[in-house]
Amino acid sequence: MFPINDENPTELRPWMTVLILLANVAVWMTIQGAGEVRALEASVMAFGAQPCEVTAACPVTGLGTGAILTSIFMHGSWMHLIGNMMFLWVFGNNVEDSMGHLRFLVFYLVCGVAAALAQIFFSPTSDIPMVGASGAISGIMGAYILLYPRARVRTFFPPFFFFHLRAFWFLGLWFAMQLLSGFLSLGVAEEQGGVAVWAHVGGFVAGLLLIRVFDRPRLVQAKRSGVQLPRDEVANLRW
Repeated sequence: MFPINDENPTELRPWMTVLILLANVAVWMTIQGAGEVRALEASVMAFGAQPCEVTAACPVTGLGTGAILTSIFMHGSWMHLIGNMMFLWVFGNNVEDSMGHLRFLVFYLVCGVAAALAQIFFSPTSDIPMVGASGAISGIMGAYILLYPRARVRTFFPPFFFFHLRAFWFLGLWFAMQLLSGFLSLGVAEEQGGVAVWAHVGGFVAGLLLIRVFDRPRLVQAKRSGVQLPRDEVANLRW
């Protein structure tokens, strides 16, 4: 299932969501060569987070723990990038709307780090680099399901079906699938790259736990009740 859009208007212009999206695209087009094989492999090895390097289970040949941050802006394919950016755009603007721009950036990065650490916890000796914004975006999704569970999400189910789901069901089903995949992967030898489902689970849980630290209740309550705040009050809350 892919989200197309949500019926949840925003109070603030989602500048940070747009900047994060553009940063991911810029990294993909420049550092990763838009998927060109040699550039892609080199970027993943240089900037992807290898669990064994973080846990000191293998020699550090890349950035070590620093790659936890850089990996959030790396991707493995065009579809990986497009899928992540679609989820970021649909859900990120409303979460940014709930906390302001700079808080949203910090929240995004903290969730991304928490997601990577969750995957490292379950695969501490893996030498397969982790890349992708999906862990950080999972944090946004965890925040969204608490903030706006009844918002309607227009959903595409390939190849032809379009329908609406409440955010609670869309995100709840998504999280349940990640959790199931994670448990099914336990004890399975990790010989090649795949989806880092524990990063998805970790990011989502981080979003659930951290949203009340980062959100601005006044902005959230106004959105839920359909009240438009005065411009001067919005200006004071937007950062």
